Amino acid sequence: MSAEDARPAPPEWERETVRFSDLRMLAPALVGWALLAWTLTWPAPARCSLTAGLSVAAVVLVVVRRRWPGPLLMVGVALLLQVAGNGQHALRAVGDLDTLTGAGAVVSLETTMTSDPFTPAARLGREPVVMARATAYRVEGRGRSSRVHAPVTIRGDAGLRSVRWHDRVRFHGRLARPDAGRPELAVLRVSSHEVIEPAGRVAQVAEHLRAGLRRAVDPTPADARGLLPGLVIGDTSRTPADLTEAMQATGMTHLTAVSGSNIAVVGGMVLGLCVLLGVPRRLRPWVVALAIVGFVVLARPEPSVVRAAAMGLIGLIGVSRSRRSAGLPVLSGAIVIVLVVDPWMARSFGFALSALATLGLLLFTRPWGDAIARHLPTRLAFVGPAVAIPVAAQAMCAPLIVLLQGSVSVIGVVANLVAAPLVAPATIAGVVAAVVSVVADAPAQLIGWLGAVPTLGIARTARVMSDVPGGTMPWPDGGRGALLLAAVTALAVLTGRWLARCALLKPVVAVAVVALTGAMALPTRVVTWPPPGWRVVFCDVGQGDAAVIRTGPGSALVVDAGPDPPAIDGCLDSLGVEVVDAVVLTHFHADHVEGLPGVLAGRRVGQVLTSPVAEPAWQVGEVVGWTRPHGIPMSSLAAGDRLDFGDVHAEVWAPVRRIAAGSVPNNASVVLAVHAGEADVLLLGDVEREAAHDLLLRLRRDPAMASAAGEFDLVKTPHHGSANLDAGLMAAVRAPVAVISVGKDNDYGHPTQGHLTMLSRNGYAVYRTDQRGHVALVEESGGGLEVVTSR
Repeated sequence: MSAEDARPAPPEWERETVRFSDLRMLAPALVGWALLAWTLTWPAPARCSLTAGLSVAAVVLVVVRRRWPGPLLMVGVALLLQVAGNGQHALRAVGDLDTLTGAGAVVSLETTMTSDPFTPAARLGREPVVMARATAYRVEGRGRSSRVHAPVTIRGDAGLRSVRWHDRVRFHGRLARPDAGRPELAVLRVSSHEVIEPAGRVAQVAEHLRAGLRRAVDPTPADARGLLPGLVIGDTSRTPADLTEAMQATGMTHLTAVSGSNIAVVGGMVLGLCVLLGVPRRLRPWVVALAIVGFVVLARPEPSVVRAAAMGLIGLIGVSRSRRSAGLPVLSGAIVIVLVVDPWMARSFGFALSALATLGLLLFTRPWGDAIARHLPTRLAFVGPAVAIPVAAQAMCAPLIVLLQGSVSVIGVVANLVAAPLVAPATIAGVVAAVVSVVADAPAQLIGWLGAVPTLGIARTARVMSDVPGGTMPWPDGGRGALLLAAVTALAVLTGRWLARCALLKPVVAVAVVALTGAMALPTRVVTWPPPGWRVVFCDVGQGDAAVIRTGPGSALVVDAGPDPPAIDGCLDSLGVEVVDAVVLTHFHADHVEGLPGVLAGRRVGQVLTSPVAEPAWQVGEVVGWTRPHGIPMSSLAAGDRLDFGDVHAEVWAPVRRIAAGSVPNNASVVLAVHAGEADVLLLGDVEREAAHDLLLRLRRDPAMASAAGEFDLVKTPHHGSANLDAGLMAAVRAPVAVISVGKDNDYGHPTQGHLTMLSRNGYAVYRTDQRGHVALVEESGGGLEVVTSR
């Protein structure tokens, strides 16, 4: 036994003092971080004034440091981070890039790529845009050339996919300002580009390994083919859209972002190999650190990866120390170092989530894990920490997650608990497959299949858990919702032990309270949906359209399919629709047709009816590709056509002709006047001002149409609440109810205030799917109609 081992354990009071001092070291890092995030976008004079004030305060505190050492440390850290932020702004101001960006100039920009090209989400109804991040080092424009050093965003078409991370590329295009608060100084809309110098040898090796991993998983099922590269290197380019949504709903998206968990798995694997190979103990941290650096190159040293590596490397230093209390000082150091290197991380949600999760693990995993283990048999004691880890991380991160999605994942902890044991074997198999692919693809694909097994388990967990009723609880979003959840979480942590003791002493009362709380929290519609007697339902499919018109028991007419197959599939399942008499695709934009595979899944579909304007062509090709294998006939509609299914009768009011003005596909939308039982509904597709005014003129000329226009019970307003509409048409077809099918927090600003004001002026009662969920028009047993929503 060494002298250190023989030393008696410190008394309880001394151990508590150590913990308090560790927390006291964390406070300056958090205060400095918050101040930097607040001031980073201030004007230069204000930032310099603050820096000067902090410098004076630091000098004063140095004089009286014997009395107040804590404030000196806090001011010192804040001053360091402000200096780093000012330095970053000064570096970005070098050269003419900022001036040329303000002028919207056409320039030649020489850059080093800091990311691979990627396609952002939510580009519905348009050709995909390809984007990338880069660091600009020279700009030429308006007769001047200057050296610069600033991050920029590159936007282009599919040709941009030919560039790779760390290539030196000269781009030609027009500069534009980025969104407020973004770290990039400019956005370049590319017209052409040329690679000046390919990436270096290290980058080429990394790309070869990444490509090898993708080849290794090519033979596996789609979920594994997309998810395994995400688990290993953060490459989510091939992850199915419905799986991505399921992982978002269950709080599992952190698994596909390179994070501390990836670093821990790789570090643990290398450390285990060091033990097996007999590497001396003093050399093991250096070997593990070298492996982590190599993994960072493989995964791309983008901000999120650098953040995870910094946490992992500094955590490695803390692990190598004898005191367990090193965790919090190490975390404090990691926060400060990362913010000094990249001050814009102060405004990154990813960095905040990473730091909060680490803080939760350091503060709560050990005491909570021990408390759980004490109530378990000795052989099951390991379950305590396994349960405590996701609970601690979720408790710390939940208030911030509310800012991002405006809801609380009730099922998230359970989903992460189930998936946690599968992450390490999948990650290890993926790393090994990437390395083995350098030698041969066949053994790499075998290892890829081994990694696919746990990966498919993770995907299945996400899909099953996302369908649990009430698994996501609505919550106020914004700062107020975050503060409310933080207060609730703190109250639960502080009173948890007392509540557990009360539950053990009075179990009947505890069960009754839990049951009552659950009954009050569970939305009634989770149990009662769909409402009996529904005639027409507008499904909540995000930023898109999907309407279901009941034609009989288990059968329906579907008008548009939305942008997401699982969303429309789930809506039809909830309504009990097994037979679709026909699918009407009002036009060929993605937010109306991309969900079609969800309609076809497991149902008998009679026919697909479409707009006569087959644009855009690539989207038409997708629809044909989905319908042809099922042998479903496809034909177009035009004004004057009639549809009859059971007691549902619909007349096509538009289009009459091709309108070249505005968006051609939008103005070619099929407009349906539907009579379903006692309900009369007008579905306006995405018609814009030109087609809407053309329809208004026809209403004035056609007495039958004018008569029908005064009888509608509900109007589905055009184009998700766009301002590009004809107010005269909306007044002519005035109905008691208007439904806006729109996605929450969409990129288009829908519905616009002008659209809402126009509806209010005409006396419409407005129901929005982003706020109310599915919207149903219900035929009551005693006659009359009622609007019922799922939220």
